[in-house]
Amino acid sequence: MYMESDAHYMDLALAEARNAAAAGEVPVGAVIVSGDEVVGRGFNEPIRSHDPTAHAEIIAMRAAARAMGNYRLKDAVIYCTVEPCMMCAGAMIHARIARLVFGTPDPKAGAAGSIYNVLTDPRLNHRVDVVSGIREDECTALLGEFFAKRRS
Repeated sequence: MYMESDAHYMDLALAEARNAAAAGEVPVGAVIVSGDEVVGRGFNEPIRSHDPTAHAEIIAMRAAARAMGNYRLKDAVIYCTVEPCMMCAGAMIHARIARLVFGTPDPKAGAAGSIYNVLTDPRLNHRVDVVSGIREDECTALLGEFFAKRRS
């Protein structure tokens, strides 16, 4: 279900994605909100950190868990510019994220509807509400510009 605040928080995730692009990383950003407070944020940094798990969502969840003093992020909402991969979707389930809002689908690795539906699989012990398409054009354009520059 779309909420009025979704666009605002996606703008913050887009700012994180721009930080990733400036660092030479694939421009993906994420923020986590609990109540009306941003408790975690992150951008992709697996290249510079030499860490294959350093996706924006994972970094944001680590920051939120520290801020909230709990690895369970119950009632938290994560905003991601790109549909999460299987690793990130699995981490969201383990963290008990309540809701995911993402911008653009990932037809090659998406685990929130594009290839897999990990977050809503009834066989798992937790399900995450998923909203997609928030600021989709901006999220898609940011990725397109990044890869166009990289190819040239």
